[in-house]
Amino acid sequence: MIGSAAGAPNVAFPSGDAVPSLGLGTWRMGESARKHDEEIAAIRLGLDLGMTVVDTAEMYGDGVTEQLVGEAIAKRRDEVFLVSKVLPSHARREQTIAACDASLERLGTDHLDLYLLHWRGRTALRETVDAFTQLVSEGKIRRWGVSNFELSDMEELVGTPGGSAVSCNQVLYNLRRRGIEFDLLPWCQERGIPVMAYSPVEQGELLRNQAVKRTAAKVDATPAQLCLAWVLRQPSVIAIPKAGTREHVRENHGSLGIRLSDSELRELDEAFPPPREAQPLEML
Repeated sequence: MIGSAAGAPNVAFPSGDAVPSLGLGTWRMGESARKHDEEIAAIRLGLDLGMTVVDTAEMYGDGVTEQLVGEAIAKRRDEVFLVSKVLPSHARREQTIAACDASLERLGTDHLDLYLLHWRGRTALRETVDAFTQLVSEGKIRRWGVSNFELSDMEELVGTPGGSAVSCNQVLYNLRRRGIEFDLLPWCQERGIPVMAYSPVEQGELLRNQAVKRTAAKVDATPAQLCLAWVLRQPSVIAIPKAGTREHVRENHGSLGIRLSDSELRELDEAFPPPREAQPLEML
């Protein structure tokens, strides 16, 4: 088991391996030379605090973000549960293998702990699954999953030869984007497949919401901490908020000490009603 953030419940993968429920997102990091040193320091502080799930992708900055992550985790690789993603334009068998090799080189590591198909494209799922299976057998990835997959996509995937080995679905989930609660999230929970929640504060948009501010004040939290605590209330959900500064990392880590009461959850339900019917999966 990867070291856990203090106060963070662990989330288990189908293999039984567990990780902390609060990690680090990296979208748009590495793209500014001016921010480079602080972003490196932020990732390293996250590791110090036990936020050891680090999520990146070949798409982010056309590989620049992976390079930044590789620099940040150098000499600390064993502490990190490292996640990257392959673009659907690289989802054919040989392309997926080549994309993984390129990500490994940029990240300065010989393996990924989790490799995801970033979203579904035109390539047949069986071909990408074959590539993932080969990468697992070669030790280049420990497990694989998907991102932005609807319930129907997941059902098709587990019916594909080898597809039942899927370990994760990374999707948009926050107070404003609750559609997965109706069907996709329960389906994954019933099968022990963790959901990784990206943009848990809606890229900062939720921080200005008055209902969020009111409830956050009641629990002596910042709006960001409230939003993260709300996401983390769900079992088997891993949140990966981006934090490009050490101050932001500390703030996010503070969400682990927040427990929302039934009345506070009802207030948030009134402001952000849960879904009452199936909804198309939302993406950012």
